[in-house]
Amino acid sequence: MVWHSELMMSPRVQIITVVGGGVMGEALIAGLLRNSDQAPRVRVVEASPERAADLAQRYPLDVDVIDRAVQGADVVILAVKPIDMAAALTSMSQHLAPGTLVISIAAGITIATLSGALGPGVDVVRAMPNTPARIDQGLIGISGVEGGSTAALDEAERLLSSVGVVVRIPEHLQDALTAVSGSGPAYVFYLAENMIDAAVDLGLDRATARVMVHQTILGSAMLLATADEDAVDLRAKVTSKGGTTAAAIAELDRRAVGDAIIAAITAARDRGIELGAP
Repeated sequence: MVWHSELMMSPRVQIITVVGGGVMGEALIAGLLRNSDQAPRVRVVEASPERAADLAQRYPLDVDVIDRAVQGADVVILAVKPIDMAAALTSMSQHLAPGTLVISIAAGITIATLSGALGPGVDVVRAMPNTPARIDQGLIGISGVEGGSTAALDEAERLLSSVGVVVRIPEHLQDALTAVSGSGPAYVFYLAENMIDAAVDLGLDRATARVMVHQTILGSAMLLATADEDAVDLRAKVTSKGGTTAAAIAELDRRAVGDAIIAAITAARDRGIELGAP
């Protein structure tokens, strides 16, 4: 398992503008500055003055308004919420140089929508990272124009590999990827939250319960990532017939937890499709 790929910055990438300085925007900024051999000049567009000032204090970057920030940029990363995308595209469309690479990490917004708003001459890549990108352990799915050149995808992969593992998928699977890995950390945190509460209910103090649950999830994830066996096989090895784990799994099955997980991920996929609808 490759946990992290070092960023090999293309010689042409000198200025990167990040539109949106939220959690994912900051994760990408930090990764680009931390892991590149030759750190690019980074500009950020952030609507909240307090948030913009905080980012400027902690990172070597320039804060500017969107029309100026995208001018002359080699790469523009759109890290705004889907609801704010139309306004961002309108503000920047007249200020991009031909050949600019635009990477959108907004759920549901299609390449066709982005390209239609930005016009010809701009390379568009759609991407979906997840929050472990904050510690360079993210999973980032990228998609390009079907049948188009791979040059834009190659560049996007080099940049985004600074914060994790990059996989290439057809765009029609982006909503599925968003549901599985984009939203996936929340499912793991939800599990951890309830495991900790259960441990406290059973008499453990919360501090000890946190250590137990965090390490159990971390160790299990590392085993899953490095072992030759599939998840179902690893689970079977822990589940002795008539034992404590078997009792727990039987209760989960009785409550149809597996079906609920599938339904939850499907609901997330469907919501992604709704967000991208005209």
